[in-house]
Amino acid sequence: MKRLACLMVAMIMLAACGGGATTQQPTNSVPAANSAPTAGAAEQATAAPSTAPQPTSAGAAAVDSVKAGLDWTPNTNHTGLYVAQSKGYYHDNGLNVEIVQAQEGGTVEQLVAAGKLDFGISYQEGVTLARVEGLPIVSIAAIIQHNTSGFASRKDENITSPRDFEGKKYGAYGSPTEQAVIKGLMECAGGDFSKVQFIDIGSTDFFVATERGDIDFAWVFKGWTGAEAEQRNIPLNIVMMNDQHCIPDYYTPVLITSEKMISAHPDVVKRFMAATSAGYQFTIANPSEAADMLVAAAPELDKGLVQRSQEYLSKQYQADAPRWGEQRTEVWHDYAQWMADRKLIAKMIEPDKAFTNEFLPAASAWQH
Repeated sequence: MKRLACLMVAMIMLAACGGGATTQQPTNSVPAANSAPTAGAAEQATAAPSTAPQPTSAGAAAVDSVKAGLDWTPNTNHTGLYVAQSKGYYHDNGLNVEIVQAQEGGTVEQLVAAGKLDFGISYQEGVTLARVEGLPIVSIAAIIQHNTSGFASRKDENITSPRDFEGKKYGAYGSPTEQAVIKGLMECAGGDFSKVQFIDIGSTDFFVATERGDIDFAWVFKGWTGAEAEQRNIPLNIVMMNDQHCIPDYYTPVLITSEKMISAHPDVVKRFMAATSAGYQFTIANPSEAADMLVAAAPELDKGLVQRSQEYLSKQYQADAPRWGEQRTEVWHDYAQWMADRKLIAKMIEPDKAFTNEFLPAASAWQH
């Protein structure tokens, strides 16, 4: 989640593949999903998913092995998955879930569409672009309810509004929407977009790039870079996207699967979502304990940073939604329309086919 990695570099960074099935007797101490919802999408992906149930011995319940691909290295966007794994929620729902980091082989969106990953972490823009290109993927949950990204700068740059981007150096990472977003924000605030200098910094660390003077500001997630700045006692200004009211809110990140997975294995999808939802609900209620589980799974992470980030995100995962993961048609429509109006996509998508809430458990299904 360095800078905006988890938001858009997922288009560039890559995921992993494969999977099988084993047998094991699950228990049911967390919500189990035993009935399948109606699939909301019908197109078929290009390869069979890795979750095809395998024969089991008499009296034994099948445990479906699935792979979930991250959009980046493990971070607090992903905590609910690691909690579900650590607490046994996946096992309790008859699943053996392997969580894999981004790596060579294709984007998360491509590998989910092809059935080489059963589930993946993406973001609304990535799903929209993929569907325009004909990749049959579907968002099945909003991991964070509102956009928590913004444009960060060191305090002494005095950047407190998009108008202040004028004459500054922006650290670009290569997303097709960067210029459109910054231009839109500046036009709304009365700034001159032509006076912004774009500097390609790739995956260079925000703090390194700003300390060296390579750039003045960059697009980051408040829940990670903002938390790290607090931990390092580096004062920042962050012009939050959702404070500007110029560009529609959108979901970032989201959980995705393929239309073929929904059609062929809806019960697996429902059980995966029952367990994952329980993982995020636990994280919301117990951010410190959940942070410890993430660090245990990814010991390379800084524990203090994870704890600080987790405390912030615990209030953002569900926010004002009736349940964790809930998505709304108007959010999908409005952002896709914004992209279409600015020629960022060749055609408008059908918003209702890009996402579904059908696999989310009821709001009261998980108990603290």
